[in-house]
Amino acid sequence: MKSLLAVLAIGGNSLIKDKDHIALSSQYEAIQDTSTYIARLIAEGLSLVITHGNGPQVGFIYRRGELARHELPLIPLDICGADTQGAIGYMIQMALLNEFRRMGVGKKVAAIVTNTVVDREDPSFQNPTKPIGSFMKEGEALSRKTEMNWQVMEDAGRGFRRVVPSPLPKEIIELDVIRLLVESGYTVIAAGGGGIPVIRNERGDLEGVEAVIDKDLSSSLLARNIGADTFIISTAVDAVYLNFGKEDQRPIRHATLPEIKQYLVEGHFKPGSMKPKIEAIIAFLEAGGQKAVITSPENLLKALNGEAGTTLIK
Repeated sequence: MKSLLAVLAIGGNSLIKDKDHIALSSQYEAIQDTSTYIARLIAEGLSLVITHGNGPQVGFIYRRGELARHELPLIPLDICGADTQGAIGYMIQMALLNEFRRMGVGKKVAAIVTNTVVDREDPSFQNPTKPIGSFMKEGEALSRKTEMNWQVMEDAGRGFRRVVPSPLPKEIIELDVIRLLVESGYTVIAAGGGGIPVIRNERGDLEGVEAVIDKDLSSSLLARNIGADTFIISTAVDAVYLNFGKEDQRPIRHATLPEIKQYLVEGHFKPGSMKPKIEAIIAFLEAGGQKAVITSPENLLKALNGEAGTTLIK
């Protein structure tokens, strides 16, 4: 493999394998497993910027805050994002450094707490739809709406939840630092959870906001801005499928940009699942990216060589 620059977005399955393994020790074990596959990519000569999800971890922090709110104030979502970037970044960094040592790879790793600017006029601020936190009964939800100015929504018959905006990412503040570290030979962990959502207020100052940014869309923005050759999304499935979950489902092994855009129009990809991943890849390829790959962690190296997963090109 020739030396290429890639952004690798690792999904929730790389951090939490199932609902019975949510302890931090179990999360680190899952990260160790994924890191063995990532280290092989780097050992083959790939320059890598790693992004990661943080949805469950933000949920845990938020739930702890809810349980302790009789004594302590709730933690704002931007601070939750910063907390998870530090914790998850630390675990990925440690797992990779330990794996590099075992493999005899002299690579350095740095985790960057990353701010992502969103537009304060983004329509999602007027129509928040991203559920977070615990389920509530209607009375409690209406009380929170009045007392704390929350937006709440009934969630599939299971109760009410708080909903927050999910604005589009516009700018990554630490971009120059990420570039500098990559040029200095570091494997970089950045834009965790899509980045900490910030706006530029009326004075031009950065200001954190209560929002959640899609991790894959931010990863695509980062890949475009650092001039990555390849955008890789590691997820729970081995490949992208047409008619997923049906008797006639079939994997897409290779597809061009026009083909994948047509599959998107035909409704093959579910919102909140594969659809945002495909949209992120389309944006990357349209902006000049050479190749995108979607696969599971254990298939990363084979997929990058075109032997597994789904490969998408212009």
